[in-house]
Amino acid sequence: MSLHWTLFRGMLAEEWRLHTELFGGRRFAVFPLLVTVLAAGTAWFLSLTEVTVATVAAGLHGLAFAFGLHTGSIGFVGRDAMENLLGDITMLVFSGRTLPVSRRTLLSVFLVKDIVYYGVLFLLPLTVAVAPLAYARDPALLARLPLLWATTTATFLFGAAVTFAFVGLSTRGLPGRVVGLLAAAAVGLAWAAGVDVGGATPYALYADPSLATAAIAVAPSVAFAIVGLYAYDPSVRSGVRTIDAAFGRWRRRLGDDTGLWTKSLLDLHRSSGGIWKVLFSGGVLFAVSAALIFLTESVTGVEPSIGLSFGAILGLTAFTTYNWLTQFDDPDDYLIYPVGVADAFAAKFRAFLVLAVPNGLAYFALAVVWFGADPAHVAVGAVLLVGIELYLFGLTVALAGLQPNEFLFDSVLFAAFGAAVAAALVPVLIVSLVVTPVSTTLLGALAAAAVLLGAVGVAVYRRAVPRWEQRLLA
Repeated sequence: MSLHWTLFRGMLAEEWRLHTELFGGRRFAVFPLLVTVLAAGTAWFLSLTEVTVATVAAGLHGLAFAFGLHTGSIGFVGRDAMENLLGDITMLVFSGRTLPVSRRTLLSVFLVKDIVYYGVLFLLPLTVAVAPLAYARDPALLARLPLLWATTTATFLFGAAVTFAFVGLSTRGLPGRVVGLLAAAAVGLAWAAGVDVGGATPYALYADPSLATAAIAVAPSVAFAIVGLYAYDPSVRSGVRTIDAAFGRWRRRLGDDTGLWTKSLLDLHRSSGGIWKVLFSGGVLFAVSAALIFLTESVTGVEPSIGLSFGAILGLTAFTTYNWLTQFDDPDDYLIYPVGVADAFAAKFRAFLVLAVPNGLAYFALAVVWFGADPAHVAVGAVLLVGIELYLFGLTVALAGLQPNEFLFDSVLFAAFGAAVAAALVPVLIVSLVVTPVSTTLLGALAAAAVLLGAVGVAVYRRAVPRWEQRLLA
């Protein structure tokens, strides 16, 4: 048995054990089926509109690229976060100093493993889910689904390779970072100048399959992967940082009796990326919101309400913010301190209000200034944003407590979370994206619904805390 095959099998088993350990044990195995069902339901809903298979395919490629960027960052720079969750661990990709295997061999096998693992576990279900829409539009389009799977998987590789290359360059100090920034600037300038940047991506192969487009589509992924293989050093870690005694100063300024609120903010501040990663998460959602809103406008021909639509979608920043605030917590650790479990949740709630609400409103204001919006819609959109954030906070606490990471891939909990989010968000999005004009009566109803959602979220949070306290103390 070859070395590469042995490493590949070991890394696949390692990835599976990592996910089942983090995300609900055996129930994680059902997650691809859940993805298929949810995506197929979405495709069926789209079949009732005028949306085309080509539009859905373009969206899937964009999703695969974003997923690749995210997965690449976890695989190569998320080691500290995994150690916080699982304890001291050694992954095969980081074992170049302990095994008689070259670093480049480990990294190349790791990339192939990611392509196979995520291509089968996530991208294949998404591709299968397009079948109902393809059949409804033109049964002949079903024959293109294998190509769609191949190109979305290649797009995933493209995203992972881009992250891999930039992370690799960053391990080479300032010169590497400068090279990365110059490359990113060059791509941005080319796009601004009207160059068809998308023509050098795997999506071009799906749109126009040929040997020429295949070569052009694959070349950037190979180039980025080669840069990453030669530049990346898994042994490089962040240098030791000197931290001043800020706890007492922060606690006095915040007027924090228990110190737990201060601890939550300091944990986030001192983690990799600091509080900036909350802003970054909001920025990603802002970009996704803009793309979704204007894609919907191009499909339906209806001008969406900027205030209402951005307010509704940016409310989703609640989950990412709460996720960052709890990423470094082990609920059992609170049991050794002279504080109650309810105090820990109250501290998270206060930290959430300080971070999530201003972050969401800041990007909402950016959307309003950039794209323009009716003042009445802006006012209702701001109320919607805060109401949805509070609703999602309460919902997340009820389902996941202090460990929201662990239920993302738990099929049962994720299905419940998705259903509850959809019940609140879908009606609002329908109104904001396809109803025009929005009457004053409907605006008032949306404002009242937003206040109700916020109240429900706070009520659910308060009811959930005693249950989690009882469970943790059992």
